[in-house]
Amino acid sequence: AKGARRVIMRKEDGEFKSYFITRKDTGIRELKDLKGKTFSFGSVSSTSGHLMPRYYLLKAGINPEKDFSKFSFSGAHDATAAWVEAGRVDAGALNFLVWDKLVETKKVDTGKAVIFWTTPPYVDYVWTVRAGLNKALVEKISKAFLKLDYNKPEDKKLLDLHRTKGYVAAKDSDWKGTEEAAIAAGLVK
Repeated sequence: AKGARRVIMRKEDGEFKSYFITRKDTGIRELKDLKGKTFSFGSVSSTSGHLMPRYYLLKAGINPEKDFSKFSFSGAHDATAAWVEAGRVDAGALNFLVWDKLVETKKVDTGKAVIFWTTPPYVDYVWTVRAGLNKALVEKISKAFLKLDYNKPEDKKLLDLHRTKGYVAAKDSDWKGTEEAAIAAGLVK
């Protein structure tokens, strides 16, 4: 990223995924079945609710603007799940962690809404610092996060607030696929 530097990320964010979901009664079993259907992305600015699902649709030969009978943005992952379950749209894409939480808390009926496709893993959220920030300070910030230990009660409290078991160093090379998706979507050049 120009003007910013990737520093750290949650361990979970190195293996992020998006789920494509539908109702059991739609006949949708794979991506190609989405042609002619209604579809919901999450927020237009979401990596897991829009960018990466759009990228994998395009790779599968499905252009949302041409191949869906209609598509929309629900604005949130949980809203996408609700829209699919209620039949407002035939299918949608959302963040896997949100889906898992909705299932765990019984806020989605898996007797009605089901996962039919999962993206390959990609990197998502990252902590960055501005360009030109003192290297010693960047190193100090990075080390502070990397040394957090989930087995220590005082660290566990902070890590739980961040919904993670720990942090890892972020490498620019990890972002190649996400950058490729953004270019394919016309979001960056």
